[in-house]
Formats: sequence, C-alpha cells, structure tokens
Amino acid sequence: MGALNYIISNFCTVPSTKTKAMQTVEIKVKMDCDGCERKVRNAVATMKGVKSVEINRKQSRVTVNGCVDPNKVLNRVKRTGKKRAEFWPYVPQHVVSYPHASGVYDKRAPAGYVRNVQTFPASSETEEKYMSLFSEDNVNACSIMYNV
Repeated sequence: MGALNYIISNFCTVPSTKTKAMQTVEIKVKMDCDGCERKVRNAVATMKGVKSVEINRKQSRVTVNGCVDPNKVLNRVKRTGKKRAEFWPYVPQHVVSYPHASGVYDKRAPAGYVRNVQTFPASSETEEKYMSLFSEDNVNACSIMYNV
C-alpha cells in the first residue's frame, strides 16, 4: 500500500481547485407568496457549495450558508424574476453608534434594524481650537481672554 501511495502522490497530478471559504450571504428580496419563496429557495439550494438556505418572508430576507460566491448567489436570485434583489443592507439598531443620523434610518427596514451606513460625529474643529487656546497648558491664556 505504501508503494501505491508513493506513486500516486508523486506521479499523478490533480489540478488544484480553489475552494471558497465557508460564509454567510444575506440578500434582501421581496417575496409575496409561497410560490415566490419556493422559487428562490430551489434556485439557491441547487447551487454548488450551498449548505443551508433560510428564508424569512416577513423581513424579505434570504440567508445562504456555504462555500459560495456572494455575487453568484445574488445573480441566481435575480434570475428567478426578482430583479430588485440586493445584499442585506441592514444591521441591528444597537450596533450603530448613531442610529438616528441622516441616511441611517429607513422606514422600509424591519423593526429593530437600520441601514448599514458609516456615520461619524460632526467635526468640532472650532471647538477644539478654542479649547486649546484656553487650556491650562497655554501660558498666554489670560492675555487672550482680556483681548477678546
């Protein structure tokens, strides 16, 4: 048996295939009835590398687990007739630091979710400048206050 393994490992070359990492793909797609849900489920479940498919019709959400390319999953869902399918754009509200900033709140989002948008607090460069003027480290702070 050792000689056979030696021959196979050294002389038989198998083309290497790139395996995709296990990942979760979430897609937002509107499904009105059982037929729509079944069509989307069958289209995605027959893809190579898919381990599981979960559909939440109330949230219009399809979750696919497996070794798949996210863009291929999205295209497969779109080919079922759901042209407005997109990657899941929402995150839980408690994860976002500023959930009420402009562009974050979406009235079409499921309850407890907001759009996944990077928001930063308003820049307070002027405030920082004045704070540094009147700090204890500034020895001329008193003369500045009298001149203003």
